[in-house]
Amino acid sequence: MTTRLTAHFALEELSTTLHRGIDNTPPPDVVANLRRTAEQMERVRAILGDHPVTVSSGYRSPALNRAVGGAPRSAHLQGQAVDFNCYGFGSSLAVCRAIAASDLAFDQLIEEGNWVHVSFDPRLRGQILTKRPGGGYILGLRA
Repeated sequence: MTTRLTAHFALEELSTTLHRGIDNTPPPDVVANLRRTAEQMERVRAILGDHPVTVSSGYRSPALNRAVGGAPRSAHLQGQAVDFNCYGFGSSLAVCRAIAASDLAFDQLIEEGNWVHVSFDPRLRGQILTKRPGGGYILGLRA
């Protein structure tokens, strides 16, 4: 059974319940965050011309976050971040540029090379970053 959070996003796609043999079932407070994140992702989808968005990572339990090498205080742990692609719109750089040029409030927008990371941590710092090929991040989007 699919649990719809919004018109285009389901709980199951934002929180794979079993990944790498690790239970990734979100607790109730995280489900509430995922609902708010899905609402923001609806705005992202609209910014991107209503093209489908393919989520590769949403909520991560602490065990899963460690297993995938996530940051210890990642917004994924709270259900406030999404890694995604929007193949119908263009490259991850084009996606980031469109989001950065919009009025969408976000905490972090990161062009990761092959995907986009966007977080909606309540701090809403508006950080725009690009992942360096050798590791680490630089401020802003690459040229």
